[in-house]
Amino acid sequence: MDIDNLVLRINELAQKHKTVGLTDDEMQERARLRENYLQNIRNNFRQQLDSIEFTDEVPGSEQDGNK
Repeated sequence: MDIDNLVLRINELAQKHKTVGLTDDEMQERARLRENYLQNIRNNFRQQLDSIEFTDEVPGSEQDGNK
């Protein structure tokens, strides 16, 4: 399930919970979908952190000799 459909279904279940309530199966589905969504966010965040490169250069320093 792609992220857009995942969020759509989570929101549908949230709205139903507020109006008429959820069955046990729907509560389990909601928990599973929420965990899937959070895992997706964690993975994306981890990828962003892993792509960061650290250097020893100080921002704004003129180490290249162009003064």
